[in-house]
Amino acid sequence: MAAMSRPSHPPVRRWIAHLDMDAFYASVELLRYPELVGQPVVIGGGRRHQPELLADGTRRFARLANYTGRGVITTATYAARDLGVHSGMGLMKAALRAPQAVLLPVDFEQYRLYSRRFKAAVAEVAPVIEDRGIDEIYIDLTAQPGAQDSVAHDPHGGVRAIALDIKNNVRRATGLSCSIGITPNKLLSKIASELDKPDGLTLLTHEDLAERIWPLPVRRINGIGPKAGARLAALGIETIAQLAACERGWLVQHFGRSYGAWLHDASHGVDERPVATHSEPVSMSRETTFERDLHAKRDRTELSAVFTQLAEQVARDLQRKGYEGRTIGIKLRFDDFKTVTRDMTIEQPTAEATTIRLAAGLCLKRVDLSKRIRLLGVRVSALRRATPHATG
Repeated sequence: MAAMSRPSHPPVRRWIAHLDMDAFYASVELLRYPELVGQPVVIGGGRRHQPELLADGTRRFARLANYTGRGVITTATYAARDLGVHSGMGLMKAALRAPQAVLLPVDFEQYRLYSRRFKAAVAEVAPVIEDRGIDEIYIDLTAQPGAQDSVAHDPHGGVRAIALDIKNNVRRATGLSCSIGITPNKLLSKIASELDKPDGLTLLTHEDLAERIWPLPVRRINGIGPKAGARLAALGIETIAQLAACERGWLVQHFGRSYGAWLHDASHGVDERPVATHSEPVSMSRETTFERDLHAKRDRTELSAVFTQLAEQVARDLQRKGYEGRTIGIKLRFDDFKTVTRDMTIEQPTAEATTIRLAAGLCLKRVDLSKRIRLLGVRVSALRRATPHATG
């Protein structure tokens, strides 16, 4: 009697999504100021650029044309980007390109609130998440119910439907749009999420590599920075296709065994990294760049108030996330852009603002403060999970 053949199941396909919020800080601000929708808006101003509420209920907004100072753009709306301004650009330079663009102050408390909201909305649909910062996450959809299903004529319709659910849930929870790239791994998904912004949903397999990934510049691969990009360009390699055409041995010869091999794998879309659902933070810090350089003596009152505020913010971050730390440090950047750090280790781990402020103040005494200060930061490291303190 012939043995019955078992029905064969298609192999489980690995699906990793990268979700990136669209122009995140700017989009959060547009929720607050809907009259600015569609306009060029730049985020990066200080408190003095707060919109002014007029008697008739309308608002008067600061414009880039009137900006003076050395601030940089934190982010910009897509309308502003179309005028040639982008994050990291100096505000004075941006003012030459887009003088009528609206300038708004940065509000990190609000951005963190919306960050928590969008991540909670994603977790309701797909809980296997790797946090990558305030506005982006990776999601492992491989084992998500329905992810391996085909729908009608779309062999990947199941995972596409999950991604749509995620996008809709994020919009419901925040009023904001996001872009999602879905591919077999993190490296390709990071690239894919950028391809159809804003509000994009891009699904690629290795079969799409030649058409969608290889024509892109090498710098689109996360891990190829400015220096490596310049070295590749000097060797005549500007696109991912040109990189993929290089032999592994040749890349190893030019870039070393580890990085050369990685360049070869990355250009062929190879990446086996898992989605890391949790990693313990090694430190928490807060810092601020002053709108004008402050002098340690003449601006002592203002500096002291900011210093205390930074210590309190770090303490709140630690307490909210359930950590305490033993090493307290400071960071200073002076008007000549020289940066110095100092730290000290205390006996007992802490998450208390007064202890952090005191230790940070002792670190400050070890710094020559004759030059004007451009940036001030407070940091707590050597973290551990906070232990509940006994109450009397």
